[in-house]
Amino acid sequence: MFEVPQDALINIVERAAAAILEVYEGDIEVTDKDDASPLTQADLASHEIIVAGLLDATPDVPVVSEESALPAFSERRDWPRYWLVDPLDGTKEFVNRNGEFTVNIALIEGGRAVWGIVGVPVQARIFIGDTQQGQAWLHEQGEAREIRGRKMSAQQAEVVVVASRSHGGERLESYLDELATRFPSVRRQPVGSSLKLCALACGEADCYPRLGPTSEWDIAAAHAVLRAAGGEVYRFDRQPLPYNSKESMLNPEFVAVADAEFDWWQVLPVQPPQ
Repeated sequence: MFEVPQDALINIVERAAAAILEVYEGDIEVTDKDDASPLTQADLASHEIIVAGLLDATPDVPVVSEESALPAFSERRDWPRYWLVDPLDGTKEFVNRNGEFTVNIALIEGGRAVWGIVGVPVQARIFIGDTQQGQAWLHEQGEAREIRGRKMSAQQAEVVVVASRSHGGERLESYLDELATRFPSVRRQPVGSSLKLCALACGEADCYPRLGPTSEWDIAAAHAVLRAAGGEVYRFDRQPLPYNSKESMLNPEFVAVADAEFDWWQVLPVQPPQ
């Protein structure tokens, strides 16, 4: 069994966070990548620290980062495990200086996110999830406490939905309108980056419907944290979201939930509006 060097990963995330904050506190220069998404020096600095740190700590485990060339599926489909990295998720939040951006490292095995660490540089917080142990933790102010997604029931008076600050649109509004017919109250909580999944993992919200594009590295680390805290991310065919199953790194649309034991399909809209 592969043993994650957790202390080394925490150190890597802390060093990446420090490099990000150094840029955050100065003048931020933004360029556009080929897909028109923003890129800053903080993305690149974090990427270099993480990749070098992972290769030093686990030299036999491949690393896939958003900011490096993607190996062909014909190569990576046979990997028993690999690190999947988003050095800075929430670049728009970073540029807007609202603090809701994260450092993300996930371990992928057998098409599942099995271990993940999410650092929140501005808050000096680190979320860790170990699905083999079935435990997730929040590290802050020198202490670690276990976190757990809150339980759900069909008779619940209020459902709290996390949503993106940067993405939404009419389809999401229609979806939430339909969800509102199934509960006495639906409260919307806007959150940026992979913190949406962490909000589910630490009991602050119930579900997160994502009707729009994401990539595997955007959510993998927080997905592992959520799974370890008792939640899950489902495609709309009701199957758990897989990793490394195709050439593209784009995810299908999904809904993330805090309580994977609850039958969400009895209360969720069956399909998102087209």
